[in-house]
Amino acid sequence: MVDYLIRLQKFLSKNGIASRRKSEILIRTGRVRINNDIAKIGDKVGSEDRVYIDNELVIKDDYQDMLLAFNKPIGVVSSKISQNKNKTVFDFLPDDKGDIPWFLIGRLDINTSGLMLLTNNGDIANNLAHPSKNLDREYLVRARGDFNETIKQSMLKGILIDEKIHKFTDIVIGRRTSTNQWFTVCTKTGMNREVRKIFNAHNLQISRLKRVRFGPFFLPESLAEGQFVELNISNHKKIAYGK
Repeated sequence: MVDYLIRLQKFLSKNGIASRRKSEILIRTGRVRINNDIAKIGDKVGSEDRVYIDNELVIKDDYQDMLLAFNKPIGVVSSKISQNKNKTVFDFLPDDKGDIPWFLIGRLDINTSGLMLLTNNGDIANNLAHPSKNLDREYLVRARGDFNETIKQSMLKGILIDEKIHKFTDIVIGRRTSTNQWFTVCTKTGMNREVRKIFNAHNLQISRLKRVRFGPFFLPESLAEGQFVELNISNHKKIAYGK
């Protein structure tokens, strides 16, 4: 289990000691101690810390592993820091999740929308993202250009791009509108901008790209852009919330 820190006021509230406002009073009056040190406003608590109120140990709840699904809008950066003042995935986190360091699973480029996964457990992140898991990434694609069976087979067989073989494991042809053709494609490698590179290499210009599935996790149709869904790891029960 990867350790993470939460604000002391939240820790006290979470463990039934007092509201966050009353917890601040306890801290300011010197009644709270973290390990051997008198606590102060701004302190954070990890899973190995021991917290005392008036020298009495606080019995804390077990921290839970969490997995979040996010419907990423176009223009949002899959990073904690934005170079060009674009919003990041972390700017959309619900307030009560803001104290937790999250691991991103399967980044999306700034012009791609759809499903992103975040977890507070590094082991979960590594397991889901590791190539040995062989998990499908499924995308909805809208593209311009001439598509035929020869191109389809080339995409499935794979082509060499930047000294790496890029290919799809499945291609489903969707409806066509005037100059655009819709596709559903799957890839297992998750290499950077792989879907765009494969289409570009076949003279097909992508005008929309959206990830709709990562392994067993689907993007819920009811989840609006910019919203999160918490996935219950034990039974996959979904509890929707958002800012």
